[in-house]
Amino acid sequence: MKALSGLEILRKMRAGDLPPPAMGVLMSLTLERVAEGEAVFAAIASEQHTNPMGGVHGGFAATVLDSATGCAVHTTLPPGKSYATVDLSVQMIRPVPVGVPLEVIGKVLNVSKRVGFAEGWLQDAEGKRYAHATATCAIFES
Repeated sequence: MKALSGLEILRKMRAGDLPPPAMGVLMSLTLERVAEGEAVFAAIASEQHTNPMGGVHGGFAATVLDSATGCAVHTTLPPGKSYATVDLSVQMIRPVPVGVPLEVIGKVLNVSKRVGFAEGWLQDAEGKRYAHATATCAIFES
């Protein structure tokens, strides 16, 4: 893996040549599209993602947006580099529905040698947004 760029790693995951991360499986995330500076996932919140009141827990949106924004940054990294989210700010726009296919989009705002900035949003097929996030990622040798 150290010989592959971030974009190459994600493309191999998308093609099924590398297994998906365990967190992606837990959160029902599927990598749909990946390009330099962008990662797009499909996600569906289920009953396992609900809180005691029966609504989708805010952690669902935060987690899938962390994945999309982090992967967007990852697409820009050369072999031997990795990242970790150091700040994630999530704004919940409206309640996330259970059982509705959603798109989780992450896009890079800027990447330097040591830090990457990205934004992301969670939306349905009609483009109705449920949450928005900004993320800061530290970049380091892997």
